[in-house]
Amino acid sequence: MEQVLFIVWRESVEALLVVGILYAWLRANPAGRSGLRYLWGGVAAGLALSGVLALLILGVATFLSDDGQQYFHAGMSLVAAALIVQMVYWMRCHGRTLKRELESGLAHNVARANWWGLLLLVTIAVAREGSETVVFLYGTIATAQGGELLHYAAAGAVGLVGAFATFWLLQLSSRFITWRLFFRVTEVLLLLLAGSLLVGGLEKLVSIGTLPGLVDPLWNSSALLDDSGGLGKLLADFAGYRAQPALSVLLTWLVFWAASVSLLRRAAR
Repeated sequence: MEQVLFIVWRESVEALLVVGILYAWLRANPAGRSGLRYLWGGVAAGLALSGVLALLILGVATFLSDDGQQYFHAGMSLVAAALIVQMVYWMRCHGRTLKRELESGLAHNVARANWWGLLLLVTIAVAREGSETVVFLYGTIATAQGGELLHYAAAGAVGLVGAFATFWLLQLSSRFITWRLFFRVTEVLLLLLAGSLLVGGLEKLVSIGTLPGLVDPLWNSSALLDDSGGLGKLLADFAGYRAQPALSVLLTWLVFWAASVSLLRRAAR
């Protein structure tokens, strides 16, 4: 449940940032005020595209056999992990220039009165965040049943409300928290979550015999820190901790972190 809350919160804040930059520029420029309705139209279109993606994913999963669903769930978890790394890398590369790039594209469209270009710009920006959220959430809650779905829905609602509150605080004052600090902290949490999704997807492949476990389990640390409750469960959900890991999964997890750190250092340079 904590994963869902965090994903919805983080992605919603980023979407609000993009829409907020565009809205502020349009409001501040008399020539751009006519484009406000296209801005909101783009937001609605982006959310609609994200909803279509969610329906497509659910539709595909429904028509698969039991084995096919196992493969599909594992694949979506791995795709979600890869997308998170790509998103963190992209924000590390473009975070400093994001506002300038958005305003430049907006100014170009307004100067030509290209309101449909503005609508497309906003649609793509919102759909990108929404689509990532859909994939991340499916990778997290694919096997949820009955009452769990209600808890996940409640967590998503709390995350959305928290996103609006966080955006308001970030806009209100940078004395206690800045956008730079926000992205630095959340990118670490996102990478931890990506590692958890990676482990979950790999474990599904091991369980159905597609991926060899090599040595399974490699050790058993349940007596020290059980991954079924308390702190161990939190670390399992957010970082991929396992009390009884398979060697192949552990090695892949280590490669994941080595590659992620290398990418972030490359982006910093």
